[in-house]
Amino acid sequence: MKIFQALRKDHEKQRLLMKILVETSGDTHKRREYFSELKAQLSQHAAAEERHFYSPLMESDKTIEDSRHGIAEHHEIDELVEKLDDTDMSSSGWLRHMKSLQELVLHHLDEEESEFFLHADRVLSHQQKDQLASEYKKEMQQA
Repeated sequence: MKIFQALRKDHEKQRLLMKILVETSGDTHKRREYFSELKAQLSQHAAAEERHFYSPLMESDKTIEDSRHGIAEHHEIDELVEKLDDTDMSSSGWLRHMKSLQELVLHHLDEEESEFFLHADRVLSHQQKDQLASEYKKEMQQA
């Protein structure tokens, strides 16, 4: 398995969790459960992705900007998650922030999959793609 497939698999989990969350309402057990799962998934994925995808790409002039941009978006996502944590789940503001998070994360995932992966495919060797996937999956399983 290449690093791209490993990342896409987790991207799909994030898309599904966000889709479910924007369809929930109120301060319910289910909303709390799904939000907790999304926060963990976003945090673990970002850390592993930065270590096993962006970090190796920073070594090439062709992909350093993609890496910087992706990491900056991870920080924006973290800030929105914090805002959600600080907002009452039963308020309309929580759903508004959740929709903003969904929009930002979807933009980030789409950009990675449609642009960054293509650039990385040209820079990384077949062996690197397999090795990075293995390291990424190992870290995600340990989380």
